[in-house]
Amino acid sequence: MYTRLLPTPTRSVFLFGPRGTGKSTWIRDRFPGATTYDLLDTGEALRLSKDPSALYRELAALPAGDWAVIDEVQKVPGLLDEVHRLIESHRLRFVLSGSSARKLRRGGANLLAGRAITTSMFPLVSAELSFRIDPARVLLYGTLPLAVTTDDPRDYLRTYAETYLVQEIQAEALTRNLGAFARFLEIAAHRNAQVTNATGIARDAGINRRTVQNHFEILTDTLIGFWLPPWKLKSATKQVRQSKFYFFDCGVARALTGRLPYPPTAEELGPLAETFVLNELRAYLGYSSCDYRLCFWRNYDGTEVDVLCETAEGFVAIEVKASSRWDKRFNRGLHRVREALGKDRTACYGVYLGQRAALWDDVRVLPLVDFLKRLWAGEIIGAARLFS
Repeated sequence: MYTRLLPTPTRSVFLFGPRGTGKSTWIRDRFPGATTYDLLDTGEALRLSKDPSALYRELAALPAGDWAVIDEVQKVPGLLDEVHRLIESHRLRFVLSGSSARKLRRGGANLLAGRAITTSMFPLVSAELSFRIDPARVLLYGTLPLAVTTDDPRDYLRTYAETYLVQEIQAEALTRNLGAFARFLEIAAHRNAQVTNATGIARDAGINRRTVQNHFEILTDTLIGFWLPPWKLKSATKQVRQSKFYFFDCGVARALTGRLPYPPTAEELGPLAETFVLNELRAYLGYSSCDYRLCFWRNYDGTEVDVLCETAEGFVAIEVKASSRWDKRFNRGLHRVREALGKDRTACYGVYLGQRAALWDDVRVLPLVDFLKRLWAGEIIGAARLFS
């Protein structure tokens, strides 16, 4: 049905990704004979948390070069000291997967000092689906594997949103007031893909600004969302300083707003289209081992470019519109950025929901699926390692 593009590692790896992206399925497929510890099993997690050295005793007899898997490793961070010992003394290799990096980053966990690479698993991307996607469906329901393969993904996505609150937030004791966090989460989802106003969110959620900042940290640490920072062209140029916050999947964002039963409004579709394209870009850069940074640009006069990426060859500027027709006014921000960064160094793309490609002055306008095909072929942003 689909083949995941995440390459099989040759050395130990931290594999992070939100719940439901298919990490466990990918691990079973790529490492079928590996000794596996599933820390979602409460009994197993409790046993190893009481005696982390049991991991060393149980794996020390494996031949050098063998693989072992620890799923949801963040639940027992103390195991990483034993993993470190096994890598050093027995040359074992590990897949250490998790849906949250919060405890590992904030609890002083042993992150193996470069002995394991770090990579991410994303929801299904267009290239994994052979570009056979319905734009209307992916904007409404996203591309989590179970959302793609089920006929009606609404129940799954609704349950996903509830499970996140229970399993990731309550079970990990990341906040004491789950009700206030749920209110914040709905408001944040409504403001997906917008410049973040923490003060306004605090007022609407009935919490203080510092709590809002902490809640956003929870979302980023549990991989539910990420920040897109603004690009600063020149020190003297007046531009916004606040970042935009995006959820990792369109369907999850809609589920958190409670909008799944309703047809999308015009106001919803624009941010959803941005979210989908931006997550495809993140996945492309991640899977192709590119370290290029994504950002956005918006001037105080309202001129904006949705995505700007500085590459080794120059800049790529991308404007995304949930429209079936491209209008010349959509090019305004792209023209401004191209003038500022250099016409010979900046490639400008418009992405929309229409059917025909076109060239508007210096802007190459592409239908969504055409843009995605070119992206994964390495034609939009070149990468050292590309996928066929």
